[in-house]
Formats: sequence, structure tokens, C-alpha cells
Amino acid sequence: MARQTAATGSQSALREANSARILATVRQYGGITQVELAAATGLSPATVSTIVKQLLATGEVETRNTVRSGRRAQLVTVAHRAGMLVGVHIAPRALRIAIADTGFDILASQTLPLPNDHRLDTTLDRTALLAMELLDGLGSTASEVLGVGIGVPAPVDPSTGTVRNTGLMPGWSDIDIAQVVEARLQRPVAVDNDANLGALGEARFGAARGVQDALYVHASYNTSAALILNGAVRAGAHGTAGEIGHVLADPQGPICRCGSRGCLDTLVGARALIESLRISRGPVSLTDLIDLAIGGDAGCRQIITDAGAAIGTAVANLAVAFDPQLIVVGGELAQTETLLLDPLRVAVERRVLLNSATPLEVRRGELERRAPLHGALALASELTSVPGAR
Repeated sequence: MARQTAATGSQSALREANSARILATVRQYGGITQVELAAATGLSPATVSTIVKQLLATGEVETRNTVRSGRRAQLVTVAHRAGMLVGVHIAPRALRIAIADTGFDILASQTLPLPNDHRLDTTLDRTALLAMELLDGLGSTASEVLGVGIGVPAPVDPSTGTVRNTGLMPGWSDIDIAQVVEARLQRPVAVDNDANLGALGEARFGAARGVQDALYVHASYNTSAALILNGAVRAGAHGTAGEIGHVLADPQGPICRCGSRGCLDTLVGARALIESLRISRGPVSLTDLIDLAIGGDAGCRQIITDAGAAIGTAVANLAVAFDPQLIVVGGELAQTETLLLDPLRVAVERRVLLNSATPLEVRRGELERRAPLHGALALASELTSVPGAR
């Protein structure tokens, strides 16, 4: 009798493991036929068919007929919860898109590299086409999309939805990005600065959950920050709140792309960091710099450490004025962890007012470089009556 119970338990555990493997594979591919599921998981077609029926009965997947290699097949997709959300992060060198259900479970995602100074029309065309391709892979259409959230690496004027500074995103200023994408997808669209969306992502799903007043730092190709006050992201009257990349760091420094002299970005932006390696390393990318620093390269580690100290000084000044409970650091440079965070923490700790009570915690973001993408999904949810929307 004991042997029978053990066998039954083992069979149950095996079914649960196989079910989890199939569901994970469906999530990975977005839409996949049962024949392809068998090949991808190594399970028999009969096992796949049985488990798919069980998942269909519990509402975890959906199926529809499709054609593969001229033959009818059953396409399996993750079940959509009353519509879908599209999140987009147009970063300086990458386009990231995610499709999620209204429970914020990501059903499909993709990242495409972008050339330096990518053009608005080409990038927004790619955005719309890629979104449609991902939706099609899920067996869906744009009509099921409830909202689209887009993050861009520049301040967005909340009254117009446009990038106003001509130097920060050349060719993108005074263009209603939301209107352009709405015309292509025929769905409601909202646009915000990627630092604000990074803060929103960490507040909703990451390191700043449950924190009423927090400061989010986006250390990437450009440096910026965002303010969370009473649980909500505050962009300011013109969308420039938290733009520490353009505070004065060196009165005799070079002219910044924004038009001012000696901005923090002229010291710690990707172009400045890479330029400092030109003599010793030749042409490198920001990714190369980060990888070399993590790998132990002394010169690259010094560059990241110096950047952390410079960013920390700007963050400390903002924190004195703002008085947050927590500082969350995200973006590509945060991948170097203590190399960036330790000197940033030291700069914050030096401020007397900040140390008069409990030390201000500086924490690495949980969502890392994908925080703006998660924030874009949260922004999309605010365009409709999605449960849990702010």
C-alpha cells in the first residue's frame, strides 16, 4: 500500500513538472503548435495533448487552428486576461517591446538593436510592425490591445506629450509620438521619459514596492532620475523633474547636447565614458566597458567607480531637497553592482542632513535595464480600467 502511495505521488509530481515545462515553453515562444511543443520539451505528443487539454480547462492557455507547412495544426498560446497591454522602451541603442496580459504577465517580448541617432519615422515604424508581429505570434490582433505605453530617453512635456529639447533626441522634438503610433496601431498610446517609467516599474513590480517616497536613478547611456512622491511618479511642470544628467557638474566642462556647459552627462554619459578609453582600449561600446569592468579590467573599473562618485554627488543633492525613504539605482551601469553603487553610497552618506536620522538606503533595482519596459506596461494600464491601475 505504501508503494502505491509513493507511486501515485511520483506520478502527480511528474504531471505537475511536465505541465510547468509546457506552460514555460508556451510563454517562451508566445505561440507554438502541439507538435512543436513535443519537440521543444521532449515529451510525447500524447502527453502534450493531455496536458494542453488540462491547461485549457483551467484557463491557463488558449488554442486555435493554424497552418504549419501546409498542414492544419493546433496553436497553443498563454490565455489572455481580458485584453492585452503593449510596453515599449525606445532606448538610445535598443528597441524593447513586451506584450502582457492585464495581470502583467509578459506573454511575448523582443529586443532589436538601434543605430546611433536613429530616425523617428523608421523607429516608430519598427515599433508598430514589431508589436503586430508579436501579437500575431500570440494569435491576437491589435483590437485586443487595451493600451500602449512608450518610454523615450528624454524629458516629455506632460501637457503636449512631446520631446521639447532639440539636442537630446535630434529629429524627435515637437513630434507627438503617441499620435504617430496611434495612427499605426489604432489603439490608445501614452509616452513618458524612460527614467519616469523605470521608477514606475520599480514602484509597481520591483525594489520600490510599498515605498511612498523614493528616488529612482537611471544610470545608462545617459543619466537621469525620477521622483516618487506619495506613491506616484512626479514629472514636474515640464517633465524635467529629476533630470540630474543636466545639473552642473563642471563649470569649465564641455558643451552638453542639451546646449548647457558642464552637465553631469558630459562626465558620466556613455560617450564620455567611452572616450576616456579611446587611447588605452581603442573603440569600445558601453557594453564592452561594463563587461571589461565586471571581468576585472582595472582601468574600466576605475571609470565605473569615478562615475558612481559623480552620480552620487548629484543624487545626494537631490536627496537633500527631496528627502526620500529609498534610492533605487537601475540602468545598464547598475550591472556593475558595487563598482557603481559603493561610491554612490559614500557620496550620499557624506551629506550631514541625510545622516541625522537613519541612513538612507541605496538599493540596486530588481528589474535592472528592463525597468522602463515594465513601467511602460504599467503606463499602458492607466489608459484603461485595468484592475490594479494607479
